[in-house]
Amino acid sequence: MSSDTMKFNGYLRVRIGEAVGLQPTRWSLRHSLFKKGYQLLDPYLTISVDQVRVGQTSTKQKTNKPTYNEEFCANVTDGGHLELAVFHETPLGYDHFVANCTLQFHELLRTAGASDTFEGWVDLEPEGKVFVVITLTGSFTEATLQRDRIFKHFTRKRQRAMRRRVHQINGHKFMATYLRQPTYCSHCREFIWGVFGKQGYQCQVCTCVVHKRCHHLIVTACTCQNNINKVDPKIAEQRFGINIPHKFSIHNYKVPTFCDHCGSLLWGIMRQGLQCKICKMNVHIRCQANVAPNCGVNAVELAKTLAGMGLQPGNISPTSKLVSRSTLRRQGKESTKEGNGVGVHSSNRLGIDKFEFIRVLGKGSFGKVMLARIKETGDLYAVKVLKKDVILQDDDVECTMTEKRILSLARNHPFLTQLFCCFQTPDRLFFVMEFVNGGDLMFHIQKSRRFDEARARFYAAEIISALMFLHEKGIIYRF
Repeated sequence: MSSDTMKFNGYLRVRIGEAVGLQPTRWSLRHSLFKKGYQLLDPYLTISVDQVRVGQTSTKQKTNKPTYNEEFCANVTDGGHLELAVFHETPLGYDHFVANCTLQFHELLRTAGASDTFEGWVDLEPEGKVFVVITLTGSFTEATLQRDRIFKHFTRKRQRAMRRRVHQINGHKFMATYLRQPTYCSHCREFIWGVFGKQGYQCQVCTCVVHKRCHHLIVTACTCQNNINKVDPKIAEQRFGINIPHKFSIHNYKVPTFCDHCGSLLWGIMRQGLQCKICKMNVHIRCQANVAPNCGVNAVELAKTLAGMGLQPGNISPTSKLVSRSTLRRQGKESTKEGNGVGVHSSNRLGIDKFEFIRVLGKGSFGKVMLARIKETGDLYAVKVLKKDVILQDDDVECTMTEKRILSLARNHPFLTQLFCCFQTPDRLFFVMEFVNGGDLMFHIQKSRRFDEARARFYAAEIISALMFLHEKGIIYRF
């Protein structure tokens, strides 16, 4: 059995002891005039299983060596990895990222040996380490597409920080960020458009800024990552790598110029920034230490070349985790394979050309629901159309796939709307669902004003039966 396909099923217990060596990232200090006065943190630690939050410690005030001694438990189904992330609590805005690490369950089992408990110090990136005791009570099985991950013990405190997912690409710690000034992408050098919401991704360690569509195309490693994942120099020479240092010197700019690393404007009248003598790259003085050694390298063309070879640029580093458009496409393909059901023939691959869209049934923040007819059979369906760019912009890939998995479960209950199949186009996802034309409960309440006892009892029985079914599957429905 391959370790890449091994999934943990059972009971997880994580005890967080203490953390040491925590330091604010360069992103946190980028505008600080007195950096030494900002060394103390207000840290708290989050625990996630496959990017789903299962616990969060309390916040410790003004310390770089917090002691927690807190324990978290969760039932896990088909779990792949455990993520520990440290944040600095701020009074305003989003909490600042400090450090994190990702632990594969099968690696924990191998390290623990005969015991089912791992106990020791875990190194964090970019700085610090944390003492943990992790107990895995259960078994490892081959991953399957049909099984649904279930996590009990869920916390809703500090939800703003919870939505900020860390995308690890070649050592970079990208997080969706709201850009307060005009900014250019450090990868494709194009302008990052948008006024509302989080327009781009910024590495919380080296401060580089990219489009959301570009973050998984980064081919250079983060310059601020520690030595955890570095390999022997002789082995590294035989691997793919870019190491061509820049030759920066102070430069006076006569026209407004933007930093090619963090994307923001080079302020000032004279000596505004640095320019590479060879490739003419322009950066802030504060960004010089964060720039990757990629002088003369066309990152866009290199990423296209790697893609043509069947390689994902963001997956060159063995520690990178990709949750982006490629994940959406891959999981969308899995959804299409899984989603063959009643009224839809699996022998004929469904696509947008198989449907005749009649009218709009409703609209939401992600897309709309259309009334559609299959051209061959004339059967009516409600097709939920989701825009991929909106899903990616709001970091809701995992939420969308969770919705699909829950809707798939509804096929086993008569009082839940059925999902028949899924398919996709390059820019949209399509959920083909049962068309229920009787109206919702609110419609009937407004129409009848008051239900008689028999009718109210019938509706209540339907709702309770559906909720009990969801609860048996470990799903909590929020009204």
